[in-house]
Amino acid sequence: MTWEEYYSYLNLFEYAGIEPPEPAYNIAPTQIAPIVRIATEDEHVPRGERHLAPAMWGLVPSWWRKPLSEKKFSTFNARSEGVATSNTFRGSFRHKRCLIPVSGFYEWTGPKGKKTPFAIGLRNRRWFCFAGLWDRAMIDGSEIDTFTILTTTPNDLMAGLHTRMPVILDPSDYDRWLDTSSRDVEDLYEPFPSDAMHAWAVGASVGNVRNQGIVLTEEI
Repeated sequence: MTWEEYYSYLNLFEYAGIEPPEPAYNIAPTQIAPIVRIATEDEHVPRGERHLAPAMWGLVPSWWRKPLSEKKFSTFNARSEGVATSNTFRGSFRHKRCLIPVSGFYEWTGPKGKKTPFAIGLRNRRWFCFAGLWDRAMIDGSEIDTFTILTTTPNDLMAGLHTRMPVILDPSDYDRWLDTSSRDVEDLYEPFPSDAMHAWAVGASVGNVRNQGIVLTEEI
């Protein structure tokens, strides 16, 4: 695949036929972010087509009926090793997988009170995708779409920063991940190769979600 073909494949906003959202350099749990998923019968695109949709970060399973304030378990991330059997995630794993397009992510490391934030990206890609799950719940009379990011064991690069890392998918595996007719996808959970990634220290201002702008990604 040439770089031009690859970039076109990754330009998911254009692919979905919509204007991309305003750039966000500091997305936090409970905020709305774009996901790529297969359209269901009640959406405004043909059923079965891949499209871009907004969802809240922090999966709320379809069986949840209480106010969100009463949800005490964390679903921002999902351990890939258990999604097929988890009461919270197995329905989404079987029927509602998604891609989460990003240009990078942050991780903090170091002793308590003196942690340093790092930005992490891929060396040769503007955009890449995490493996995710989404679901739709009825909360207080309104439907809400939410998502979670799958995590796996860290590669050599990430092991120095955290005990887990997001499941990063190769573009050749996007369709396979979205195809819920196949559940034999455990090999996709392998840590992404370290030599294809890079990490650099950034300023502590990234710790406040109100701070935005590309300046947050500048190396210090």
